[in-house]
Amino acid sequence: MALEYDIPWRSFGMGKDKCVHGKESVWRGKEMPLYMDIHYKIHGLTAEAIMAAHAKDLEVQSKYGVKYLKYWFDESSGKAFCMVEAPNKEAAAAVHREAHGFLADEIVEVKEGS
Repeated sequence: MALEYDIPWRSFGMGKDKCVHGKESVWRGKEMPLYMDIHYKIHGLTAEAIMAAHAKDLEVQSKYGVKYLKYWFDESSGKAFCMVEAPNKEAAAAVHREAHGFLADEIVEVKEGS
C-alpha cells in the first residue's frame, strides 16, 4: 500500500473550515503544537498492527496531555508517520513508550498549510 500524501489534513469530522488540530486544543493559553513523528523501519509492519498500536496510543494519551490524530504507513518499507498534538516532543514520545514501545526515529514540529 502506497503512502497517501494527498490525504487532506483538514476536517476530520470538524467541518471544512477548521484545521485538523482546531483552536479548541490549547496549551498554556496558546494553540497546541502539532508534530509529525516518523518511524523509518518497523519490522513486520501490517495494517492490523499499526491500527492496534494507534488504539493503544489513544488509551494512554490523556495522561500526557497529548492527542494522536492520524497515521500513515507503508507496509513494504516499514515506514510510518503519526500526526500528534502535544505540549512538546517528549510528551508525544512518552505516549508511544508507554502504549506499545515503538518509539519514533524523529519527531518534527510542523505547521498546517493550505
